[in-house]
Parts: sequence; C-alpha cells; structure tokens
Amino acid sequence: MKWDWNAVSDFMPDFWDGLLVTLQVLALGSLLSFTLGLVWTLLMRTPSRWVRWPVGVVTEFVRNTPLLVQLFFLFYVLPEWGLTFSALATGVFAIGLHYSTYTMQVYRAGIEAVPVGQWEAATALNLPRRRTWTAVILPQAIRRVVPALGNYVISMLKDTPMLMVITVLEMLGHARLFSQQHFQFTEPLTVIGMAFILISYLASLLLRALERRLVR
Repeated sequence: MKWDWNAVSDFMPDFWDGLLVTLQVLALGSLLSFTLGLVWTLLMRTPSRWVRWPVGVVTEFVRNTPLLVQLFFLFYVLPEWGLTFSALATGVFAIGLHYSTYTMQVYRAGIEAVPVGQWEAATALNLPRRRTWTAVILPQAIRRVVPALGNYVISMLKDTPMLMVITVLEMLGHARLFSQQHFQFTEPLTVIGMAFILISYLASLLLRALERRLVR
C-alpha cells in the first residue's frame, strides 16, 4: 500500500475545519459540564428532599442513558415538540449535560474530602453560608478534583465523533466525507488518529501543569 501525500494535502483544508469544530465542542462542552456538575452537586446538598429527589432522578437517568441515544433524542425528537436548535448547539448541550452527571460525582468527592475542621472553623468565624462555600470549601475541593476533571475532558474529546449522527462535521466527520468522495481512507483516517493522540497528550500536559500550580 502506497502512502499518498497528495491525498493528505487535499484533505488538510477539511481537517482544519473539523479541528475547529472539535475544539469548539470540547471547550464549550467542558465548560457546560463543569458548571452543571457543580450546580447538581450543590442542589443535592440542599436540605429539601423536594429538590434532591428530582435532581437525583434526572442525573441518574442521564448518566445511565447512552450519549448516542441522547443525541438522537435532542436533535430528532425535540423538534417535534417545537424545540429546535442547531446541530452544533445540540451536540455541545448533549455532551455537556451527559458529562455533568459524572463531574457531579467528582465535585461531591472533592467536597467530602475537605477536612471537617474547615467547616467548623467557618462556623466558629460566623461566616455566612455563601461565604463558607465560595471562600473556604469550594477552593479546596476544586484543587483536589482537577486531575479527575481533566480525565473527563479527554473522554469528551474522544466522544466528539458521535456528533456525526446529528450532522456535525467534526474531524472524523470530515475524514469520512473526504474518504467517501475520493475513495481514499488510509490518509485522512491516519491524520485524524494522530490529531486525537496529539490533542489528548497536549491536554494532559496542560492539566498536569494546572494541577502543579494549584497544589502550591
């Protein structure tokens, strides 16, 4: 089998378009999952069972349902109810929502790992509840969970190809389309595979640097 550099050259414009979409989905999906995960965690710690019960049901349902099914439902079923969003927005929301149910557990573990003495000290200083969370508990908890959150970022990256099913052309979507049009599969798929490896490696280096900075 001969490697065709011309095919690589022809594919590169499509690759850059796909890379941009992939990074956009990854960045926005990560931000949404981190934010929603923290919201779920705080809601699950409220005294009211009328808040905890529905949040628990929703997060368990989302966590135990395949992301692929959620993508189909959000993109193809919701429009029948009058809720229509772009394919990209649907993909970002689906990935962010799905992974928020996992980051929720990460935040929970981080909060529970904060020493009891920190809670007692905040109470002794008569800090308001909001101040206790924002100034004492969450900064310590988030520092502890950065490595776990980083693992989910990489998992989200590897799940972005699923967005092909709702017509989002990320990296693998462009490679598949190029391959079908030019009947050349080896070159574009190899480029995509190397790109995923490189992005994952760079993300892991960035997260390690962030972890070291937060531990200081």
